[in-house]
Amino acid sequence: MSLVSVGNVLVEKDVLSAFFSCDLHECRGACCVEGELGAPLSPAEALQLQELPEELLRMLPEKGLRYLRRHGPVEVYQGVQYTKTVENKECVFTVVRDGITFCAIEIAHREGILGFDKPISCRLFPIRVRKKFGLDYLVYEQHSMCRTARKAGGECKVQLIDYVSSALESLYGNDWVADLKVYVDASSTL
Repeated sequence: MSLVSVGNVLVEKDVLSAFFSCDLHECRGACCVEGELGAPLSPAEALQLQELPEELLRMLPEKGLRYLRRHGPVEVYQGVQYTKTVENKECVFTVVRDGITFCAIEIAHREGILGFDKPISCRLFPIRVRKKFGLDYLVYEQHSMCRTARKAGGECKVQLIDYVSSALESLYGNDWVADLKVYVDASSTL
């Protein structure tokens, strides 16, 4: 596995060469349901989730709301904070509409109920931020649930970095994303 350095961020080369375009009608929001842990959270995100408005809580299904009230929104595993999951499955903030799983935090943000969006780890998915040599290290997690997103991205020629560019901008800024794209463009012509 090879990596490059863009500014002070290490990037796995698979991140730079992958194509990706999620279609919720195909995957049904599986990334919010599969896995034993919820979304990785920064300390600031975990703090934001401690005080949630009633308008958001009313969006949640009864099972999720009961679980949230009983256990809280955040759990810690190996020193990292995550959103709670209901019985080690779906994130406690999931909402199902027409058979598709959505994020209540994202819906509340778009409707102006919350001043913050869903966790950056969700907005970056399938890219994960790890640490290597004390620096952020971006890796591409290729899950089977995203098979159709990889296929659609390839067919439509949507690069993964373009698909998640707004999340990358939120995390590292517009200049960093521009530098990343310059690097990708330069290396594709070699």
